[in-house]
Amino acid sequence: MSYMACFQKSIDYIEEHLKERITVEDLADIAGFSPYHFYRLFDAYVGMPVMEYVRRRRLAYAAAELSQGKRIIDIAMEYGFETHAGFGKAFRKVYACSPEYYRQHASGSIPSKINLMVYQNLQLTGGIILEPKIITKPGIGIIGYALETTFEGNRKKREIPAFWAHFNVEGLEARLYELINPKEHGEFCICFPPNLETGSFTYVIGVKSDSFDSAVEGMFTGTVPEATYAVFTTPPADYADGGFVQAIAGTWRYIYEEWFPGSGYEFAPGKVDFEFYDERCHSQTGAVMEIYIPIIKRV
Repeated sequence: MSYMACFQKSIDYIEEHLKERITVEDLADIAGFSPYHFYRLFDAYVGMPVMEYVRRRRLAYAAAELSQGKRIIDIAMEYGFETHAGFGKAFRKVYACSPEYYRQHASGSIPSKINLMVYQNLQLTGGIILEPKIITKPGIGIIGYALETTFEGNRKKREIPAFWAHFNVEGLEARLYELINPKEHGEFCICFPPNLETGSFTYVIGVKSDSFDSAVEGMFTGTVPEATYAVFTTPPADYADGGFVQAIAGTWRYIYEEWFPGSGYEFAPGKVDFEFYDERCHSQTGAVMEIYIPIIKRV
């Protein structure tokens, strides 16, 4: 079964069991992946975290049933919302109005579920082909600055760039190097494993350090555990017209959409993926950086 078909199988299961309890673990098992690998790639393929997709499909069906004259609390309970207030809050977040107001204009139609098979032949613009290095890297200590964010509602796509802007404007990179004086130059941008139900996770910009003694109040200290990584180096690109940013985004798409399906690997549970920026990323022309993906062999 193809990668897309595996994820589509989980999407079909969601559609058929919306009134039942659904967990990431169950869906990952149906798709044939570990929960962490399933969670990360579902978000990449569908464009939202899996439990947000489940919630939106439940709300879509609930919205359709509002046109049938049922009590709102009965509809809420039927689709797994424990209180009228909780249902109303979730409904307003998606439909920008209350269930009571929506009911006045409800059409009773249900938007189609995601069909990944229409994307099966998706190729990256430019035909990027990247062969990673497979290495085992010991655990390392990190000192830096942390952001608490979430995959839900695309918040990470707004908050991480804003965090980077704050990092640059406030001169936090220079402060890190001045205070920590790391033995090696290079910034680690780390995504610690998310909570699979809520989507919340910690994003860190930091430097390697053998000791946390130099850290001051407000700084993050933590450890990236030992892991086996697939290490991808981005294609050389210029900063002009956003070329370097596009090369990074294109490499991530390649990893999710092209490399993983035929690699025989999946994300290693409990490990940490990160981007690494050293002196090579500072060149205005031909800049590159590295993406580290913790992997295990698929069973």
